[in-house]
Amino acid sequence: MARERATVLVVDDDGDIRLSLEMMLQYEGFEVWTAKDGEEALARLEREAQAGRGADLVLCDVKMPRLDGPGLLDKLAARGTSASVIMISGHGDIATAVDALRRGAVDFLEKPLEQNRVVVSIRNALRERRLATENADLRTRLGEPWRLVGTSAAMRTLREQVARVARSDASVLITGENGSGKEVVARQIHLESARAAATFVTVNCAAIPSELIESELFGHEKGSFTGAVERRTGHFELAHGGTLFLDEIGDMPLPAQAKVLRALETREITRVGGSRPQPVDIRIVAATNADLAAAVEAKLFRMDLFYRLNVVPLRVAPLRERREDIPALASHFLRELAARVGRAPHALAPDAQEFLAALEFPGNVRELRNLLEGACVLADGPTLARADLERLLESGAGGGARTRGLPPHDSFSSATFEEFKDRSEAEFFRRKLAENEGNVKRTAELLGMQRSHLYKKLERYGLK
Repeated sequence: MARERATVLVVDDDGDIRLSLEMMLQYEGFEVWTAKDGEEALARLEREAQAGRGADLVLCDVKMPRLDGPGLLDKLAARGTSASVIMISGHGDIATAVDALRRGAVDFLEKPLEQNRVVVSIRNALRERRLATENADLRTRLGEPWRLVGTSAAMRTLREQVARVARSDASVLITGENGSGKEVVARQIHLESARAAATFVTVNCAAIPSELIESELFGHEKGSFTGAVERRTGHFELAHGGTLFLDEIGDMPLPAQAKVLRALETREITRVGGSRPQPVDIRIVAATNADLAAAVEAKLFRMDLFYRLNVVPLRVAPLRERREDIPALASHFLRELAARVGRAPHALAPDAQEFLAALEFPGNVRELRNLLEGACVLADGPTLARADLERLLESGAGGGARTRGLPPHDSFSSATFEEFKDRSEAEFFRRKLAENEGNVKRTAELLGMQRSHLYKKLERYGLK
């Protein structure tokens, strides 16, 4: 079996024990440093740190002159040292060693030391340390696409609010226009919370037909309705232990609202066609682009559910209110897009940066990302110039993005009938959505369309 190439610092005032442990651990393949007390150990760690080296684990006696084991443990914690600490105790020092465990030591070994026990304890501690590091790295990589980007006052305030909210389990209601980044905020809350290691489940309430929403949320039993050929686990159960993100909550039908409220209050759900309640432990984050207070007044949304969700309200500002964030967002998206295909990110020429800053983005951050993705695909070289962005916009891409004061593109300049139809349809839906202040449900009702069908159209044209 391959031996771990890790460094262990042995700290003990007994020279025989130091020598015995040094020989034993070197035989097991470890690099070993030694010190006769806590003060000498700190000095050794500081010298090694200046050379770019550090200990992976400290094996430390409890009772020593000058600075004892618990004192060294406190000093290491204050310095933010990442090394794991195992305490060595005599029979009469067990109470002190147990106290050290409460303060951060990972294990304690009672004298006289037994070789196999020492090696197993060290290997277990190093394995846990490695797993913790890998988990932290994984969480960082997973969280990168969902990072809140920008230095505007609105984004600084939002980041501070997210950090405070994440420490609690309170329900959060995120409001903002389509494409402004509500899901990014929801995921950031999850990633900074104690539930980060558990599941984050997204439910788009606007995209689910009303007759299926209960089954989607709570699951169903086999044979509970036509087409239920097997048992289905709902989103509430899938999010157990984690976070459930209810996107476009304003479009949820009233009957489903009542059942969601009951689930939140009782912490239990019952599958469609079932009779046995299932306990659920979830944190709810909801989002909407609608005015839920007005919907409550119009009897379109339950007041009790509104107050249950709106424990902590957060608002995501539209891109037009934080234009200074556009360069940082563009750089972030270019890196993200390049990472997906395994190549170096495109650079953004100065004239392209100026052009982006002058664009209107009714689709907000999502529209900016879509525009950059299309430009990366069509660009001839490693740098995106203004001409690349203009060419893409002239082809009808980019949703509703256009320079302030620039009239909409003329659909009759389309080269083919299909292009004409797509550009005209996209402009029609964009205008209807704008007339209804981004409210998908109201727009669908006025157009006489199924909400789920309209939502698919908005997704197609980058308008959702």
